[in-house]
Parts: sequence; structure tokens; C-alpha cells
Amino acid sequence: MPSPGFDLTGCCFRCLLQVTPAPEDSVSSLSFSPKANHLVATSWDKQVRCWEVLPGGACQAKASISHDEPVLCSAWKDDGMTVFSGGCDKQIKMWPLLSGGQPTTFSGHEAPVKELAWVPQMNLLVSGSWDKTLRYWDIRQPQPVHVQQLPERCYALSLCYPLMVVGTADRNIVVFNLQNPQA
Repeated sequence: MPSPGFDLTGCCFRCLLQVTPAPEDSVSSLSFSPKANHLVATSWDKQVRCWEVLPGGACQAKASISHDEPVLCSAWKDDGMTVFSGGCDKQIKMWPLLSGGQPTTFSGHEAPVKELAWVPQMNLLVSGSWDKTLRYWDIRQPQPVHVQQLPERCYALSLCYPLMVVGTADRNIVVFNLQNPQA
């Protein structure tokens, strides 16, 4: 029986995109570059991998970095050249993807980093952790510029400036106005 309001006859939703090298464990996050056809995947195998998705769907491996523990999340800087990753090692890595430079590591969380978001309007990175905090990072400094306590562990985070929403382990959604994050 067809779904009311939807005619999906002839639609093809399945398109196999095969990447090599493939992650050796479950994929934990995927994110496309805002500027180019680069795809980043994080995985429970402790790796962050980047591929260029070519016309026709073929993928070409570009680079990879390692964490000390499984990697849970990634985010792109708006320049499309920098990737952030975070995971169970409680660290955030800033990776100058296309220049081939070494990643910069930011430490401060006391539990795994579950979510990351770049805020171009503020030139800040926001990290959400299972330590029940959000941390705001000026990437030119090794320590966060602000720490926001959450009622529970951060499980999800989404941003549409000036609003940021955080889903927590106690089944709540907390809304922040980034123009006044302490309010």
C-alpha cells in the first residue's frame, strides 16, 4: 500500500559509495566539507579518515590521523581546510587537512568528547562531552575561553546561529543563545 502523499515509484535511494581504506570498526560520524567534495569519517577503530568524492561516486583517500581511543565526532571549520575530531581519549584534534601539517591537540574534558561544532560568527569551536560540559575554544589558545555546565552528559548538539541546541542524557533539549551563552 503506497504512503499517503508520497509517490516513490522509480526513485532510487540506494547508492553504494565504497571507500578504501575502509574503517576497521563501526563508523561514528560523517561530515562533508563546506567548501569541497571531501568526506570525513570517524570510527571506533581510533581513526579519522578523509576521502575526496569524485564525480561518478568514486572515492580517493586523502589523509588520516589517529586518536588514542575511539573517535566519536568531527566538524569542519568554515574554511573547508580544517577538520576537528573528538573522542574517547577526551581530546580534540585540529587537523590542517590539505596542508599535511600535524594536528594540534586540545585537552580539558574529563570524559569522552561526543559532539563538536564550529561557530564561524564567533570564530570558536564548541565541544560537548560526557563530562556534562560544553567548552568554547578559541583555537589560538590551548585552554577553553568558557566552560558551560550541563545538567547531564551531552549526547547531541546542533547549531543554527545564534541558537545552539544540546540533547542530554536525561532526555532534555537545552537551548542556548550564543549571543548570551550564560543566560
